[in-house]
Amino acid sequence: MDKETLKQQAIETIDLRREVYLRIGRTIYDNPETGYRETKTTKILADALEELGFQTERNIAVTGCRAHANEEKQGPKVVVMGELDSVICPNHPDCDPDTGAVHACGHNIQATVMYGVADALKYGGVLDELDGKIDFMAVPAEEYIEMDYREKLKQEGKIRYFSGKAELTARGAFDDADICMMVHNFPIRQQGYGLADCNTGNGFIGKSTVFTGKQAHAGAAPWDGINALNMASLAMTAMAYLRETFREEDTVRVHQIITKGGDIVNSVPSNVCLETTVRAGNLKALKETNEKINRCIKAAAIALGGQARVKDMPGQMPLRSDGNLVKCFHENALRFYEETEIMDCMKSTASFDMGDLSLFMPVLHGITSGIEGGLHASDYRITDEEDAYIIPIKIMACTLIDLLYHGAETAKKIKDEFIPAMTKEEYLSYLEDTEKEYLFER
Repeated sequence: MDKETLKQQAIETIDLRREVYLRIGRTIYDNPETGYRETKTTKILADALEELGFQTERNIAVTGCRAHANEEKQGPKVVVMGELDSVICPNHPDCDPDTGAVHACGHNIQATVMYGVADALKYGGVLDELDGKIDFMAVPAEEYIEMDYREKLKQEGKIRYFSGKAELTARGAFDDADICMMVHNFPIRQQGYGLADCNTGNGFIGKSTVFTGKQAHAGAAPWDGINALNMASLAMTAMAYLRETFREEDTVRVHQIITKGGDIVNSVPSNVCLETTVRAGNLKALKETNEKINRCIKAAAIALGGQARVKDMPGQMPLRSDGNLVKCFHENALRFYEETEIMDCMKSTASFDMGDLSLFMPVLHGITSGIEGGLHASDYRITDEEDAYIIPIKIMACTLIDLLYHGAETAKKIKDEFIPAMTKEEYLSYLEDTEKEYLFER
């Protein structure tokens, strides 16, 4: 069967089964769960993939699942991914009233697109015509949140890394993969676009700092205390003064929250916890910025005579999509959007753990639309289910057909021409080197 006929069969199948995909997307949206807690979402997708007849592994990294198709084929393996977890936004009208969790970053859309591609290729009779293996993977814990919970999982030996794709890499989940691809939605319709071929993304390091001072009565004898909250405040002020030292091309971002500000208001705070994220668009700037931030923390501890214990954790890596994959995605997007509706590359300073994989294998991280409002914000809304779910399923299915048709020539070419920034082993070594603890005191 020729390639164009296969694509048309997949597109027609997607139109016929449209309501199946929308039902799954809405169900996942109605059951938001944060990272490494996605038990209901894992079951929804694993059950659905098994109903298609695929052998499916469950709880591949605490949660998540992975279905295998065309395992008997000899060609390269392409992994189609969707992320499972939600964010926390208690002010969003659709949030879980108990947890504050809500899919205000569109992971319910990604996961549905992943499933929709699997469904369309199966029901459309396309799989047998493709010369390569395909895995459909629902990945946990992309959002880097709830550090205390993830630290507990780590102490229990259930995870090694806080980020889902890093954890899966360490477990060998991508050892037999040649290409990974997925989409992520952004509110780009507001700029006149229905799609972006790819996007950039910052890498980051997660930092937790415990400032320790000396408790004393805040009214009667504050001079007997050492104020840990003042240490944290001084450190954050110093960080703010660094902003003019950041090069624009490095897209540096530093942001913090105080997760514990003291114990009681009438005592000098002796124990204060600060959570910080240091982001940059390249690894050199990331390392240099992190060193600057550590100096700010150290100086605050010394200035006020207290102590600061810092723990650095590897976060996510800068994202770079593969140019050949982007070209293939773009050509298929032109079936559904005018050239003027397609953005070449969306510049983003957010972070995506797909960036980790992009260091050592070709990845596609396409950007879709169908939403409005801010990501991770209370005004996030799905406004166009066609843009959000249906068209991306069609584009991804057609792209996958291009990759694996006729001896999987396109996939093999992409694999052969890819130049990694690191090997998988070098990447894991980098993660180990990033994980450090520091003690700063007078």
